[in-house]
Amino acid sequence: MQSAIQFVEYVGRQVLRVKHKSESFYDYWKEFWYWMSRGPYRLPLVFKQLEFIGNQSLFVLILSGSAIGAVFGIEIGGIFKIFTAQNLMGIATSITLCREIAPLITAVLLAGRAGSSMAAEIATMKVNEQIDAMETMAVNPVSYLVVPRVIAATIMTPLLTALFILIGVIGTYGVGIFLFQVDKGIFISKMLAFTNTSDLVAGMEKAVVFGFVFSLISCWYGLIAKGGAKGVGLATTRAVIASLLALLACDFVITYIQIEFVGR
Repeated sequence: MQSAIQFVEYVGRQVLRVKHKSESFYDYWKEFWYWMSRGPYRLPLVFKQLEFIGNQSLFVLILSGSAIGAVFGIEIGGIFKIFTAQNLMGIATSITLCREIAPLITAVLLAGRAGSSMAAEIATMKVNEQIDAMETMAVNPVSYLVVPRVIAATIMTPLLTALFILIGVIGTYGVGIFLFQVDKGIFISKMLAFTNTSDLVAGMEKAVVFGFVFSLISCWYGLIAKGGAKGVGLATTRAVIASLLALLACDFVITYIQIEFVGR
């Protein structure tokens, strides 16, 4: 009987916790769109975040893109070799990278690098009462800290996704040419012939949503942090985990909408 009571109490606490978090995020969502719709947009801060998210992520992105492109080329090359269809490597690579792999992996990398940094920086300001001081000076923290970061992430994620596609194709191209003896002209011609603009647009649509989602979630976890240095660590960890789960959920929903309703 005592165990049953404890279980019910535990479930009740979790339900109340989820309810509180949902209400907190809803208030944060409304405040974000309020400041997003009226400004100020603080362009110097936006450009600073563009440099942080974009320029400082280039090395990781190029390294990851080339490695994933090469590994993907080895995998599909081995499969196509069974059917003597290695010449189709260019088609499979470009379409898969454009529609799925590039936007998702780019967003995951940015959520792990830039998103965690956003959460940690804002959480540190929160536990050190810098955000309280900011509010005392009539500076809204959502307008000053969140809006520039979300704008920068939404702009930079599709640009980095396009770069990831290019690097990934080059990685697969190298594997196809040197390991599977695919003709250079056939690889490129088939890739260009069967890859449509709609494939690239579908990937860019995902990238825009992914950049918006991971930055918005990361900043929110920073703003609700509490409990000193331990709270900063928890906020950062939870921000990354929540961002990754949200990205996977958004990926499923967007893919379904694109295929079922848009026809891409």
